[in-house]
Amino acid sequence: MFAVEGWRAAFQKEASFRTEVFAAAGAIAVTVWLNPPALWLALVIVMISLVLAAELFNTALEHMLDGLHPEQAPFVGLAKDCAAASVMVLSVCSAIVFLLMLADVWSR
Repeated sequence: MFAVEGWRAAFQKEASFRTEVFAAAGAIAVTVWLNPPALWLALVIVMISLVLAAELFNTALEHMLDGLHPEQAPFVGLAKDCAAASVMVLSVCSAIVFLLMLADVWSR
């Protein structure tokens, strides 16, 4: 049950992960309520999964780097910044997919 423990630890210790989980729950609730075509539901779920997975990788990388190199080092900061940027890119893409789904559903 290592995966469940990882989820639990990230949820308890990482505010950004909690925020993303709650945003994901809201997006899924709205999507289900709007009852879009199955393809939109699948796209929303895939994007949410990618954001959450990226945040978990980001958290793992941050903890690993902090453990291996606890003092400040430029390469550690750069690695953390790049990992966080990957979460941001996926979050923006996820929001765009959600907005496109809303626009499609509301235009019908």
